[in-house]
Amino acid sequence: MGDENGMTQPAEGALKDRIAIVPPEGPDIAIARSLLDDCLAGPGGEALAALFDGAPAARDLVLAAASNSAHLREAALRDGERLWRVLANDPAALVDGLIASLSEPAADEPALRRHLRRVKAEAALAIALADIAGLWEVMEVTGALTRLADASLSAAIRFLLVEADAAGKLSLPDRAEPERGSGWVVLAMGKQGAFELNYSSDIDLIVFFDPAVVPSADKDDLTTLFVRLTRRLVAILQERTADGYVFRTDLRLRPDAGATPVAMSTTAALIYYESAGQNWERAAMIKARPAAGDIAAGERFLAELKPYVWRKYLDYAAIRDIHSIKRQIHAHKGHGEIAVAGHNVKLGRGGIREIEFFVQTQQLIAGGRNLDLRGRQTLAMLDALVAQGWLDEPVRDLLAEAYRFLRRVEHRVQMLNDEQTHTLPDDAEGLARVAHLMGYRDPEAFGAALKQRLIAVSDQYSELFEEEADLSSQHGNMVFTGNDIDPGTLDTFTRLGFARPEAAIRIVASWHFGRYPAMRSSRARELLTEITPRLIVAFSETEAPDAALIAFDQFLARLPAGVQLFSLLSSNQSLVTLLAMVMGNSPYLADTVARRPHVVDALLEPQFFGALPGRAELTRRLDVFFGEARGYEDVLDRARIFAQEQKFLIGVRVITGTAAARQLGQSFSRLADLLLERVLTATAAELELQHGRVPGGRVALIAMGKLGSEELTAASDLDLILLYDHDRDAMQSDGRRPISPNQYYARLTQRLVTAITAPTAEGTLYDVDFRLRPSGNAGPLATRIDAFERYQREEAWTWEHMALTRARVVASTGGLGQEAERVIAETLCRQRDPGKVLADAADMRARLEQEKGSTDPWNLKRVPGGLVDLEFVAQTLRLVNDWRQPAIRLRNTEAILLTAATHDLLSPSHRDVLLPAIRLFGDLTQAQRLTLPVKASVAEAPRGVHDVLCRVASAPSLAQLEAELRERQAAVRDAFVEIVGPVVRRAE
Repeated sequence: MGDENGMTQPAEGALKDRIAIVPPEGPDIAIARSLLDDCLAGPGGEALAALFDGAPAARDLVLAAASNSAHLREAALRDGERLWRVLANDPAALVDGLIASLSEPAADEPALRRHLRRVKAEAALAIALADIAGLWEVMEVTGALTRLADASLSAAIRFLLVEADAAGKLSLPDRAEPERGSGWVVLAMGKQGAFELNYSSDIDLIVFFDPAVVPSADKDDLTTLFVRLTRRLVAILQERTADGYVFRTDLRLRPDAGATPVAMSTTAALIYYESAGQNWERAAMIKARPAAGDIAAGERFLAELKPYVWRKYLDYAAIRDIHSIKRQIHAHKGHGEIAVAGHNVKLGRGGIREIEFFVQTQQLIAGGRNLDLRGRQTLAMLDALVAQGWLDEPVRDLLAEAYRFLRRVEHRVQMLNDEQTHTLPDDAEGLARVAHLMGYRDPEAFGAALKQRLIAVSDQYSELFEEEADLSSQHGNMVFTGNDIDPGTLDTFTRLGFARPEAAIRIVASWHFGRYPAMRSSRARELLTEITPRLIVAFSETEAPDAALIAFDQFLARLPAGVQLFSLLSSNQSLVTLLAMVMGNSPYLADTVARRPHVVDALLEPQFFGALPGRAELTRRLDVFFGEARGYEDVLDRARIFAQEQKFLIGVRVITGTAAARQLGQSFSRLADLLLERVLTATAAELELQHGRVPGGRVALIAMGKLGSEELTAASDLDLILLYDHDRDAMQSDGRRPISPNQYYARLTQRLVTAITAPTAEGTLYDVDFRLRPSGNAGPLATRIDAFERYQREEAWTWEHMALTRARVVASTGGLGQEAERVIAETLCRQRDPGKVLADAADMRARLEQEKGSTDPWNLKRVPGGLVDLEFVAQTLRLVNDWRQPAIRLRNTEAILLTAATHDLLSPSHRDVLLPAIRLFGDLTQAQRLTLPVKASVAEAPRGVHDVLCRVASAPSLAQLEAELRERQAAVRDAFVEIVGPVVRRAE
């Protein structure tokens, strides 16, 4: 039997003489016999043959093990002398002797590596045969494996410390016992910490160093030193050589493993656990044990950690967190079917993890006040729970017997191929091998015995949580604690439609490390744990669950604080659904949320689901928001915040179907108008502080392009022209630093561009383009009104007058806006030669197509028959007819086409082509700009984007929508040729 430290109690007699169970032979019996014959013919063969003659059961045991397990076949029959030693000795004494040999100093690292691997191979064979033959109880097996792991760790650590001492990196107090006083703390976690190690288990370690103890004169670079030592330790243990490996080593249970070095100071660790430690980490620390290195330093560290692991009072927040973890687990009721084939005996339903979690949750809740509930071993704590009245004896007996049985099954599964797996084979032959190694001749009898225990454990586990509301039980497991991915959770994510379920689970698990600012407080983590199942389900209901989850993760990474938002999400399912819809259906808006988390605040306003705000309501909101501004820089930041929130709100309305895409052009334009007016006013006031005013000075800001025609999209640039005027005799401004009027208004324009485009802490406001001003980039940034009028009358090209059809004053002072409107109207209403206008327009369209054309039907602007064709048709219709038909004096493309058709300036056949096209292309452009970055491919976009586009266009599928686009674009191009002329460049 095993004692509490995993020590095996020696029993007189060699293994060959004490065999209680000989398993049935397996499928590979012929191979096993052949290899045994080879072994008997090799070194040590005579002694081994003599042993078999005296103990035939030993031969049967070896053949049974070798015919069922490829790993045991190799381990047993590779070395006849080793096999003889294993069979001819008491396994407890043999293993103890092998472990003792590891304390002998190694000459060099290659010698150490050889010795460690050979000891591991021989001890593992002895332990496996003692287990299979029924000599040892399962906890004796796990105890022996754990002591072997501890000793292997210690041997490697002693070697590395002595080497570091010789190199002058450390000054060890005692080279004969190098670990003592070294400050190198190696905690065994999980099953090694509890002396419950599996047959082919990884060892889970957390490595610390205590800076106050480490014997080094240079305390500044201890992290680098111990990181190097730890990496070499891992390499010594897990790298495969001709002699095999010792133990695979996992360091991921350390604090925030994705962001911290493999060895960290105890000081940093304590800060982490006290400020950001999670309840699953508290549960993991229950089993933590200093297994090697400076044991005294390790014990001191765990003593300091006790208040974190064991709370003095019942911690209701922690209990709530534990309960929320429980709610994430799919607790099956009743005796539903469990498929034995492929079942994970550790993490699956009714498995080992359920028994361990059953015990650890009770320990976390009550262990703070009850020292008897602070033990590491599962079976011992089941007894303690009975003694303390937390558990009934029959339940304890059932769980303890099931635990022992499942651990034995787990060992057999791992013995097959020496793999760290807990999943039963999913084929009949593989299951038969496990059944045989368990001592069952009939695999079906084994399956029945296993299912009986799995169901019994599952039922007890369900009863533990029966009082908990179980949101996730509708969907399956949602467990994100620890490092292992829960198979049930993997199944849940796969079933919910995540394309990369493992990656998705790891993202969710990472939220709880407190790595993001929003999750630094325990309250935030507790709330997030509660809402996580609802978030996952909401993401799964979008058309791109993985993209939605990634976008939400990026949002969390930038969120400054989480408690308020998580509380709102906790009590507002519609907000969860809305946020998930944005994340899944609009990469553009999701990126906005990720970069500017504050935009989510706008969703909480009561007005959100009402009508889109008009100019008066937007003005009121701006007045309130800008009224608190503290200076010019704050005005610029507030303009950006307001723009981002309002654009986001407008966009979300379309994504969710509560507003039509048709409304967006006017809404986005209205927003830009108001912000430009505020920013121009603030910029002018800032300029006046330095340069004063120009006598009689006044300005007019003219919107061109999509802003002028009120067809702005979420991603549109602003095409602007700034006009000015002043008293005829004004020579300079009247401020403390006077400058000429030309300089003054050029500087105002430059500052306005900077105010709009410069990235502040809140991002940019808009991109702007002043190239539509007279003479383009060759002309001055700001234009005096009389020069503008003269240019339009005498020098402007036809295409410039076409652009002028969309010109609109958005801000002005001193009545200059009315004068600008007069100049624009007089310019456009002049009678023109229709032939010249149409020829110039056709030539310009050909130039644009040659320089910036596209054949992609989703490039709705530039494709032949796209928006540019439609805009050119409308603009030429206005230029040709403005002088004789006042009704056509409009800016918006659709409005011009509709009016032209109403007044017989456009034929019914052309009307029937152009009007549906401008509406479809305009709506789709708005939807594209809301969902995708400007140059992103529609075909490669998430399905959620396709859904939005199809909904906006009332199309049954993207393929049919694309076919409709091609058809309409061809018809628009035909109409363009008939109305304007062939798209051909004129000869130069």
